[in-house]
Amino acid sequence: MASYIGRRKFLATLGGAAAAWPLAARAQRIDRTMRRVGVLMPFAPDDPEARMRVAALEQGLRDLGWVDSRNLHIDYRWTTDDPDRLRGEAAAVVAAAPDVIIANSTPVLSELRKQSTTLPMVFVQVTDPLGSGFVPNLARPGGNLTGFTNFEFAISGKWLQTLKEVAPAVKRIAVMFNPQTAPYAEALLQPIEVAARTFAVAAMAAPAADVSAIEAAVTAFAHTPNGGLIVLPDVSTAQHRDLIIAQAARHRLPAIYPYRYFAVSGGLMSYGTDVADVCRRAAGYVDRILKGEKPGDLPVQAPTKYELVINLKTARALGLEIRPTLVARAEEVIE
Repeated sequence: MASYIGRRKFLATLGGAAAAWPLAARAQRIDRTMRRVGVLMPFAPDDPEARMRVAALEQGLRDLGWVDSRNLHIDYRWTTDDPDRLRGEAAAVVAAAPDVIIANSTPVLSELRKQSTTLPMVFVQVTDPLGSGFVPNLARPGGNLTGFTNFEFAISGKWLQTLKEVAPAVKRIAVMFNPQTAPYAEALLQPIEVAARTFAVAAMAAPAADVSAIEAAVTAFAHTPNGGLIVLPDVSTAQHRDLIIAQAARHRLPAIYPYRYFAVSGGLMSYGTDVADVCRRAAGYVDRILKGEKPGDLPVQAPTKYELVINLKTARALGLEIRPTLVARAEEVIE
């Protein structure tokens, strides 16, 4: 089990590095002799998750000799799950005609792809590039796209299994996602339904597209006891994570989330991709494209590192006892 204190110090270092990129400096005149990278993220610029991704990406680029404002200009843009804002920010990224675009998430890539089929793009945190029609082949994607998927579909069954380990009394599961921003939800629901039969749990989809829908869905589900919550990877659930976590706490619903930032924000636990690792690996593809390789010749890569994070404070508040064997498996334990 990794030390929480050590992990916290590491993240503080990353946060400090990210905080050091002054937004005002981004507005300075760009030296056109520099190579240029556009980045579009579905977060606010002051979101700790956004800062972590920026720090990891820039560290990966520095390790390969690319330093922002020295031989590289990185243009960061931020969006939400609002379609109009996403469309406008994507248009701005494409209009700048960078050498490479980094697209974070399925909705971001979908919009960027509508606006350019020629600018090289590296995607990260995209769940189903084949099913979404982004690439015809993972080994040789062709065209102007390549990148990194964030999950293999079978992991969703693991979410239910892990939740049952922590909360064995759970007999009903609600699976939360926004159908507008998670078109791949059905592929993640299927393994959950298979696992639910194994564990004698009733599973139901809980689609919710906005604040009122999230509150209504959780409240209605919690009327019957012995419920639990699985939150799917989705830019909408990420942006509404504080609300979802608060609703789960209010209704005393054990919940498992796809990324560690949910557990850090007070969620019971998370199991998912090490996002910092993916961002550092994406820097390698940016480097190769800047040096002349075509994105379509670079294989789409699956995750290589997953992390289990458990929030013991939240577990105690829910009256749950986490077995030492599960604690020992965790990469991070929040006391």
